[in-house]
Amino acid sequence: MVPEVVREPAVVAVFGAGVMGEALIAGLTRGETPATPPGSILVADRVNDRAERVAAKYGAVAATIEDAASRADTAVLVVKPQDMAALLGAISPLLRKDSLVVSLAAGITCNFIADRLPQGHPVVRVMPNTPALVDEGMSAVSPGPSCDEEHGAEAVRLLASVGKVITVPESYLDAVTAISGSGPAYIFYVVEAMIEAGVLLGLPRTTANELVVQTLLGAAVMLRDTGEHPTVLRENVSSPAGTTVAAIRALDDHKVRAAFISAMEAARNRSAELAGGA
Repeated sequence: MVPEVVREPAVVAVFGAGVMGEALIAGLTRGETPATPPGSILVADRVNDRAERVAAKYGAVAATIEDAASRADTAVLVVKPQDMAALLGAISPLLRKDSLVVSLAAGITCNFIADRLPQGHPVVRVMPNTPALVDEGMSAVSPGPSCDEEHGAEAVRLLASVGKVITVPESYLDAVTAISGSGPAYIFYVVEAMIEAGVLLGLPRTTANELVVQTLLGAAVMLRDTGEHPTVLRENVSSPAGTTVAAIRALDDHKVRAAFISAMEAARNRSAELAGGA
């Protein structure tokens, strides 16, 4: 009999052990059959203590930036945009020719990264969001020009460990950043306002918090599970001359819808600025 060839698990090196880096590592290592064996995940950070703490928490392996770069089958870059050039300068000479580079940095284009790597190196750009911390993330994946289907599939596999993933052209990513990347902050902003309104109307803060959070959760599940357009769901709550209609009228009087659109345009424009100034 021909002996079975046992392949070693691919090594995933995560550069950056901050909130999003840790969220990804947590997702990859969760459950009885983790998406990536913890021993095959290297954690590197310019703050060594942070890399060691995160690695120990999830059973991964703390490594120097240089060691992680030289061993990586997939290098996941989870650093601030202003730190990307320095990181690429450090790892570029050490990466293997066939390794995949996946960037989670806002505004950093595939071309920016590819220009700092050996020619033809595969790069995938990703825009995630913070609900990845609770496995409810929304990530958009954009493979660069040197990627094949396998490279794109590997990026999707990694991000699917922390939520839902879609593949989009890179030209969409500034808009994606404005909608889902920054989106949780808009929701938290509205929740804050609703809780403060509850307190103003005489409710204890804990009661207002519980009412608002469960209302938000229920509304989100209705949107996801019913498939109805949000306008239909809103109208279902809006009885003629009722309380909801009065509230919506006040929101329209204050141009809340227009303010949200302007806010997301501002976020889109800032994402484009980050790409241009990186």
